[in-house]
Amino acid sequence: MEHIALYRAWRPQSFHDMVGQQHIIQTLQNAIREQRVSHAYLFSGPRGTGKTSAAKVLAKAVNCERSEGAEPCNECPSCLRITAGNVMDVQEIDAASNRGVEEIRDLRDKVKYAPTEVRRKVYIIDEVHMLTTEAFNALLKTLEEPPPHVMFILATTEPHKLPATIISRCQRFDFRRVSLEEQTAHLTAICQKEGISADSDALQYIARLSDGGMRDALSILDQISSFTDGQVTYQQVLGMTGGIPSEQFARLATAILEGDMGLLLELVEQLMHEGKSADKCLENLLYYFRDLLMIKMVPGADQLTDRVLNPADFRDMAAAFTRDRLFLIVETLTRYLGEMKYATHPQTLFEVALMKLCSLQQQEGSPHGTAPQAASSHVVGGNAAAVDSGELEHLKRQIAALEKKLEQAMQSGALSGGGRGEQGNQGRQPAQAPAPRVSSPSKLPPQLDKFIAGKDSPDFAEVYKKWSVVLQGVKEEKVTVHAWFVDGEPVAVMEDAVLVAFKNTIHRDTTEKPANRQVIENVFTARLGKPYRLVTMMLRDWNEAAMKTAAQTSTEELQLEHEHETGDTRTEPWIDEAIQLFGEDLVVIKE
Repeated sequence: MEHIALYRAWRPQSFHDMVGQQHIIQTLQNAIREQRVSHAYLFSGPRGTGKTSAAKVLAKAVNCERSEGAEPCNECPSCLRITAGNVMDVQEIDAASNRGVEEIRDLRDKVKYAPTEVRRKVYIIDEVHMLTTEAFNALLKTLEEPPPHVMFILATTEPHKLPATIISRCQRFDFRRVSLEEQTAHLTAICQKEGISADSDALQYIARLSDGGMRDALSILDQISSFTDGQVTYQQVLGMTGGIPSEQFARLATAILEGDMGLLLELVEQLMHEGKSADKCLENLLYYFRDLLMIKMVPGADQLTDRVLNPADFRDMAAAFTRDRLFLIVETLTRYLGEMKYATHPQTLFEVALMKLCSLQQQEGSPHGTAPQAASSHVVGGNAAAVDSGELEHLKRQIAALEKKLEQAMQSGALSGGGRGEQGNQGRQPAQAPAPRVSSPSKLPPQLDKFIAGKDSPDFAEVYKKWSVVLQGVKEEKVTVHAWFVDGEPVAVMEDAVLVAFKNTIHRDTTEKPANRQVIENVFTARLGKPYRLVTMMLRDWNEAAMKTAAQTSTEELQLEHEHETGDTRTEPWIDEAIQLFGEDLVVIKE
């Protein structure tokens, strides 16, 4: 005899057989019992939750020849033929394959004819969101006012893609995911009737894997029971589905807690040898720490997640971590999980993520998340404050002295001339203040000369070639940061730093914020393959500095050719002193 898949063999044939949709079942039963059935229904919800099955049961219930209540008898010719799919008046249409306007026009033309085999025509349109806009428009009027002998049942997993004009013409029912308890109880009943021996832990794990879809759970059970010859155990389910037991995650969490990087890498290697994928391991580890955080912060939170099989073990592990530590771990794993889909070597990124968690622990200073550094800072805090105060006063005195010298130099006109001898002084104009610079020296990056020297380096060429990839990475990580960062352009690379020049000051200042800088530097590491620092400046300052460097280079070459000049043509000593005091950026010599 041909084998029939479990999800087909155990498809609900009446409302009583449906699992986990009591709010919908009761409403439909009352409507049938009171003869208040609508002309159009919309069934929406995740896959495998019973939308199409409910539509077929409803089609049988409104056409059953013997039923006096709200359930189909499943014995009369109409019920039997509808179950077998042999009634032309009850049609199941796949909108993914028949999505055009011509198919809907053909359906609209056939609707007006009376049924020939049963009392009522029923059109079940599955995956209705796949219809084109023109097809929806063709269906609108018929859906609103069909003939009295016609019923439409629309089923979809994505109701947000349906036009509001379609939704408003239907009675909408939202199917929810089947709960873990309901799925486990239903799987247990099926195993008893099918003669399958299954552990309760195995069935519970199958239910968790199905993510609330009954059809998925039955498919997994069918596959595993075929492999194990009717003996289903928890370990066999893990081996067949590629799952990871919570004990392995507990070992990973313990290694993170103790800062044991060697053990962590051994555990990762073991998982990879067992055929596990790095991205799934990282995702499940994130869920594990999320559950630890929930159990630590919310009393009775083990009921809020279907992943916790042994709440006592989770509570012990949760107690070993601080709340801040768990928050930091979840944030770090979430960031690395977002980068995983772009990683060329996912295992390496998985290992880096775990080592990052260990380094966070070492920074905190103890396995339990205490921070002795904070305590030591309190001990030496008074001395540090005294040192800072002394240095501040010293700096204030230096600034006051420099301002006084500058004022004296401006009054004497020492900064206004660059001529030679008395003759040059007679031809000079009165003293003028130097033209204000666009940016103060504090706004210029340190070691600017090294950046200028590296503006044509191979590293810069490589970064410039990948800049579009970097911008896309920033946009995917945080679109608000991208909106500011796109104003900048890379102009130079020096060792571990990328210099980005901005046209707008606001864009630069916003990008410089620590949180935004962290996002960008993380993208640098992921997309450029090297941990670069972000250094910024204004584009106009960069162009000015680059031109100034080029001009100085030309001047130096010229001076080498005129070393025979006499002392009368050399720079005045007081000009050299002014430059030494205030720096070349603040001294302007006018002929």
